[in-house]
Amino acid sequence: MRPNRRKILQGMVAGIGATLGNSLVPNLGLSSPKVGGSPKRVIFFMQNQGFDPATAIPSGMKNSSSLAKTKLPEPIEALEPFKERMHIINGLHGMHTSPSHSPFFGALGGYRGGDGVAPSDSTIDYELSKVLPETLLPHLCIGMDSIENMRAKPTVANLSASGAGQPIFMHSNPNHLYEMLYGGISDGDIRKQHEARSSMFDRIELLARAKGSKLPETDKPRYDQFVQGFNDINGLRERLGSVSGHLRKFAPEVDEGYSNPEFETDWHDRILDLGISALKSGITSVLTIGSGRGEIFGAWKGLGIEQQGHNLGHMKQPNNPIWVKIRQYNSRMLVKLMEELDSVPEGSGTMMDNTLIVYTSNNADSQHTSGKNWPVILLGNYDGAFKTGCFTQLDGKRPINALYASILRASGVECERFNMTDRMAAQFDSGTGPLKEILA
Repeated sequence: MRPNRRKILQGMVAGIGATLGNSLVPNLGLSSPKVGGSPKRVIFFMQNQGFDPATAIPSGMKNSSSLAKTKLPEPIEALEPFKERMHIINGLHGMHTSPSHSPFFGALGGYRGGDGVAPSDSTIDYELSKVLPETLLPHLCIGMDSIENMRAKPTVANLSASGAGQPIFMHSNPNHLYEMLYGGISDGDIRKQHEARSSMFDRIELLARAKGSKLPETDKPRYDQFVQGFNDINGLRERLGSVSGHLRKFAPEVDEGYSNPEFETDWHDRILDLGISALKSGITSVLTIGSGRGEIFGAWKGLGIEQQGHNLGHMKQPNNPIWVKIRQYNSRMLVKLMEELDSVPEGSGTMMDNTLIVYTSNNADSQHTSGKNWPVILLGNYDGAFKTGCFTQLDGKRPINALYASILRASGVECERFNMTDRMAAQFDSGTGPLKEILA
C-alpha cells in the first residue's frame, strides 16, 4: 500500500516542489550521534556527460598504488589536499545499463535504463536511506541545470527510485526547497508562501476526507492513498516545525542569489548549500546531487562557458578548457562538502569521518558510451570502512553493482549482489560480493 501511495503523492506534488522522496514521514526524529557509535551518511555526486578517466587518474599511473607521491590532474586539482582521504577506482563497468546518452535510473540502480524508461527497481541511494539512521527526510535529491530548465521544471525524476515504477523527484529550485525545509522559521515572502501552502494542504486534506466518505467502496482505497499523501506532506511540515529551534542554526541565509540569480551557477551554489544544511542539521542522511540532472543538458554560464547542453558531450574532456572549468567547479563543490562536514564534531572525530562521498558520472566515461569503463572517486573512509589515499585499477569484469554492494556491506547489510540476478551476473560479473580491493 505504501509504495503506491508514494507514487501517487509524487505525481501530485512534483510541480510544487513538495515531493518527499523515499520516506514520506518517518516516525523517528533528527539523526544525532549516539553513545558508542556515530551515524553514517552517504553523498552521491553525479555529473552528466561522462567522466573521462584521464581527467581523474594521475599521469602515468596504470597500476594500483598509493596517491601519496602523485599530482592530481588539473580538472580535480582542488582535491589535492584531500588525497589521503581519496580512493580513485578505474575499471568498473556498466555495460548492462545501456548508458548511451544516459541510463537515467540505471546509473544508481545498476540496471538497464534510458530516456523515458521507468525505473525497474530501487536505486542504491534509496536502499541506503532505509538502513542508515532514520531521519525526517532520509533521502534528499537535488539537481543542477540551466536556469531556464530549473525554472520551467523545478522538480524532475531521472536518477533515484524507491522501487519499480516509483521515481524519486529531485529539487532544482532553491526557493521551493528552502520553503519546504525552512519555511516555518523564515521571514518575509518565504514565510508567507510556507503558511499559504500549509493552509492550502490542510484544507485539501480535510475536504478530501469528507468527500471520500461518499465514494463507492471500490474507489475508497485509491482515494485514501490520495488523502494520505497530503497528510504526509502536512506531517513533514509539522515535524520540521517541531524542531525549528534546532533547524534555525543550520538554515542558510537567503540572499539575492535565490530570488534574482544572474547565472544558473548562483542557483547551483544555493542548492548545494541547502543540501549541506540538510546533512549538518540531521534532516537527511543520504544526499544525491545531479549536476546536469542525469540528462544530456546542463549549463555553466557563470563560469564563462557559453556552450551548454548536448553539445558539451561531443567535446573531448581531457585538456579541454571548457571541461576543465566544469570539473574544477564540481571539485570545489566536493571540497566545500568535505570542509563543511569536517567543521561539525561527531563522536571522536567529525561528520566527515563518518561520511562517504561517491563522485562519478551518470554516464560512465563519456556521453556516447557502451559503459565499458565507469570511473569513480570515493572521498572519505566511512568510519574506517574503505581504503583511502590510493588508486585501484580493476580488470573491467565487475559492474558498478559491486560497488553498491560494497557500500551496503559497509553500512551493515549482508549483500552479495545488488540488483543483479545470477543469470545476469553470469554475463556481466566475474565475481560475487563486495569489492575486496576497496574495503579496508
